Amino acid sequence: MRTSTRTTDRPLPPAAPERPAALPLPALLALATAVFVTALTETLPAGVLPAMSADLGVGESAMGQAVTVYALGTAVTAVPLTAATAGWGRRRLLLTAMLGFAAANTVTALSTDYPLTMAARFVAGVAAGLAWALLAGYARRLAPPELQGRAIAVAMAGAPLALSLGVPAGTFLGKVLGWWVAFLLMTVAALGVTGWIAAAVPEVPGRARGQRTPVLRALAVPGVTPVLAVTFVFVLAHTVLYTYIAPFLDRRGMGGVTGVVLLAFGAASLVGIWFTGAHIHRRLRALTLASTLLVAAAAAVLGLASGSPAAVYAAAVLWGLGWGGVPTLLQTAAGDAGGEQADAAQAMLVTLWNAAMAGGGVAGGLLLDRLGTGSFPWAVLLLLLPVLALVLAARTHGFPARRSGPDR
Repeated sequence: MRTSTRTTDRPLPPAAPERPAALPLPALLALATAVFVTALTETLPAGVLPAMSADLGVGESAMGQAVTVYALGTAVTAVPLTAATAGWGRRRLLLTAMLGFAAANTVTALSTDYPLTMAARFVAGVAAGLAWALLAGYARRLAPPELQGRAIAVAMAGAPLALSLGVPAGTFLGKVLGWWVAFLLMTVAALGVTGWIAAAVPEVPGRARGQRTPVLRALAVPGVTPVLAVTFVFVLAHTVLYTYIAPFLDRRGMGGVTGVVLLAFGAASLVGIWFTGAHIHRRLRALTLASTLLVAAAAAVLGLASGSPAAVYAAAVLWGLGWGGVPTLLQTAAGDAGGEQADAAQAMLVTLWNAAMAGGGVAGGLLLDRLGTGSFPWAVLLLLLPVLALVLAARTHGFPARRSGPDR
């Protein structure tokens, strides 16, 4: 008897198509909210500067140092804290930072003493050092390799949201209810995002002791130094004007619309970060050059035509379009250039970013006292010249014409 060896005559079903990679949006949106809390805590004094200085009995230039002290807290602690907590789980570390923000903002809201307020701002800066050093890398590690640039863009969207919605809202609340109400609401936001992170963001382990390298070793990696230099000078230029935007507008008879100008700036920033997220995987260098030129154009308009409200609003839009994508661009450039030492490069970027903020607060205060607010736009233009030169020169490493990472 002959037995057939065939088990079936039916063809095999076609293999199921692979599902396209997707971003883990609930986790990334929680990180974006953490960025929102961090950025708004950092910049909120800019919108309520006159009211804070009046209540605490100090001048506006002295009150502007609330941004400087915050930035110093970040600058002096980001690298050592990053090294000390390298083995911690990323979620555990971020939760610690958010609780630090809640405590610092509560003290800031309730304090009637200038030194105590400055101490609270320093603590908030320490919390920011923890948060900023890990957020971009955390977002990268949550996403598939081909979507890592977009994951960073989603997470960093919290910064322009803070500028477009948070600072104007804080400015309005400061005028209607008191500036301290805005800081108490920041405490509520910090506690809320703490719960969200605990529920929605997966834990990512830190680095084992054998995987850690000295943070400063990243400086030897080609491309890292140009990115860090651009970061320092670009942020310095931005901070000189942004920290003192309220007195700048007040001297031009627009003090009553500070919140509206910041709203225009922030709304344009959202467009900038959206465009950056859509094109960063192919055009990081071009976008960085465009951002520099847009912010320079805004400064030129403010310097030449700040007596016109329409020109001020136009400058705010140009400024926002240019600045919105800058955090994503620079953090992505640092991560790409750093390679295996991307975390170390990010930690140094955070340090220099906040050192530049501190320097911008001090330099802006000196300019305010000695030359007046009219000097701010020209200082910004002067600082952006080396930024443009550095980006143009770093076409091989740092800001290459073609990216070599997975998110090309």
